[in-house]
Amino acid sequence: MIVIVASLLAGCNASKRIVYEFNSDEIIKSVVADGQIRIKPHDRLTVVVSSQNPELAAPFNSSSSFNSLLSNPIGASSANGLQSVQVRTVDGEGMLELPIIGKIACNGKTREELSNEIAKKIIDGGYISDAIVNIQFADMKIFVLGEVNHPGQFDITRDKITVLEALAMAGDMTIFGNRANVAVIRRNADGKSHEVFELNFLEGNQMSSPAFYLQQGDVIYVQPNKYKAATAEINQNRTFWLSIVSTLITATSLVLTIINFAKP
Repeated sequence: MIVIVASLLAGCNASKRIVYEFNSDEIIKSVVADGQIRIKPHDRLTVVVSSQNPELAAPFNSSSSFNSLLSNPIGASSANGLQSVQVRTVDGEGMLELPIIGKIACNGKTREELSNEIAKKIIDGGYISDAIVNIQFADMKIFVLGEVNHPGQFDITRDKITVLEALAMAGDMTIFGNRANVAVIRRNADGKSHEVFELNFLEGNQMSSPAFYLQQGDVIYVQPNKYKAATAEINQNRTFWLSIVSTLITATSLVLTIINFAKP
């Protein structure tokens, strides 16, 4: 009976180490939180200006110094009627150089905010009265490392993604993942420094963390728990002692062989 009770208690403790905890209040807070991915220095963007009159929009889409995502030159139509798209890079100061309207500050803004600002500049400048601006991230990635089933880099296709969704993309944490210490390493808006956030999914207040919603370039690192470390140590010790035993057996066999040959 004592053994059975001890086993049940051990099982309960083990489940607490691997089950995610959530608080309903935190879920409500996370719904109203912004959490959108915001533009940072060195991000690569595509900016497309459209209008009912394509000829008026063409100069805003032209570029002589940026590589095209598609093979067609700017202004030329492809077989499906789509124009090629230019990739523009935000500089280290968070400024984006655009044809005609020049540089525009975009650091810390969402795609929608920047689109609206560019469209307003074009309309207020008297260039196009019905300008519509579409902005996309050319390459948004996050990285998941450590004790997950499929570590690696992953493309982001939405403006909002949570750390839980990123872990799901990586096949979730392994049984050896430390759910009490998941680190999110983030490049700050200055493009030079980094900040590290620690999430404890064994507690129910992680949805209010600044790192719950990810930003482009975030690195998620799941540390191994103490059981993984203990297992590694046991394996190392086992290898060490097996090596010693193997050496002793070989030496003993060699000594016995020499003795047998030495007998008359």
